[in-house]
Amino acid sequence: MRSSFLFLLSFNYIFSFAQPNTEVFLFDLNGANGTFKVSNFKNISNNDGYDNQPSFMDNGTILYAGTRNAQTDIIKYNLNYGLKTWISFTEGGEYSPLKIPNQNAVSAIRLDPDGKQHLYRYDLKTITNEVLIKDLVIGYHVWAGQHQIVSAVLEDDGLSLYISDLRTKENKRVATNIGRSLHQIPNTDLIGFISKNTSGISDIKSFNPINGAIKTIARALPNSEDLYWLTVNSILMPKDDVIYKLDTKSTIGWTAAVSLKEFEIINLTRLAISPDGTKLAIVGELSDQAIMNTSVSDQPLAPTLENIKWIAGNWKGEAFGGQTEENWSEPSGGSMMATFKLIDNGTVVFYEIEIIREVENSLMLQLKHFGNDLKGWEEKDETIDFPLKEITPTKVVFEGMTFEKISENEMNIYVDIKQDDGSIKNVKFNYTK
Repeated sequence: MRSSFLFLLSFNYIFSFAQPNTEVFLFDLNGANGTFKVSNFKNISNNDGYDNQPSFMDNGTILYAGTRNAQTDIIKYNLNYGLKTWISFTEGGEYSPLKIPNQNAVSAIRLDPDGKQHLYRYDLKTITNEVLIKDLVIGYHVWAGQHQIVSAVLEDDGLSLYISDLRTKENKRVATNIGRSLHQIPNTDLIGFISKNTSGISDIKSFNPINGAIKTIARALPNSEDLYWLTVNSILMPKDDVIYKLDTKSTIGWTAAVSLKEFEIINLTRLAISPDGTKLAIVGELSDQAIMNTSVSDQPLAPTLENIKWIAGNWKGEAFGGQTEENWSEPSGGSMMATFKLIDNGTVVFYEIEIIREVENSLMLQLKHFGNDLKGWEEKDETIDFPLKEITPTKVVFEGMTFEKISENEMNIYVDIKQDDGSIKNVKFNYTK
């Protein structure tokens, strides 16, 4: 891949290889009443090298470009299970993955070792691939319906905007000197892009793939390359450790929507939001302090109650369409004890009694279920057991259940629950206290 990287370095404004160790971060997003609040931070790439260009396939799946064996390939990340699946296995490096509309397939840029760069289609069922557009050196793209692609094409030491029809094989240039960020504007047929001029000022514009019309929408955030549409009139652009927001119907201009400084994430670039608006994926770098803290948090700890006592407390959250409450005691007498209840529509659905106890130089989590009348679900002497696998400063991992510390007052619990069809579903409980 050395020749491939050298080729791309000449276009570092396209693939941003100047960014060291970029990561893809995931947040829960709350946009109620015009707010923009993030929580439940997670580094989903957690990988040395270039991890970038996230896009959502659906509410539960993210695509992004990640480094594997010194080569950049496409990863499909399952949000429910935290599982990563590589979908490309070619000699070339793949970038800029997008779900193809109405197909079980992904489109992505591929740069082969011989320097050829094309847009490919990757079939997720057959694991095969084929070239979509041969005649253009495409850096970035976005789908405009099932048969048209709008792309940023490398030419004349810059990027030009093209529209390609896959049925007629026609490619048409519609603008020059554009940026790398291309997105469909919500609830329209329009494609949004950044237009640059010789004075260094950039404008956000729209392109109509139906009639070819280009209109100026607003001035772009200075010194920022990436944008994302929340709504037809609301645009996001990141810079440094802040995500900025613009209301195109207002005269206020760009305002800070949210800062990620508390999460130690800097140099923000590309971002994407899930179709249901509840998840934010964004690319950035960990600060030096965060890298040091991460190294410490990865170190395994001894299997003692003292190392998991942060679980103690009165925790409340939501799950299964209702409200949950879980109360963990401080360690004493060689164990920690908890009670759990689920309330739906003002009525208790079920209870649990849980313990974590010391067993043969390790820990064991055990629990029993009870109906709202305190009649047990399990047999008299039967318990559901979760042997300990690992403890780190931020995680307690049992077989089938994981406690994840987000902050002093927030944690996630992930539980494997068997379904009626025999499959296992991983359910996340987000708690605060």
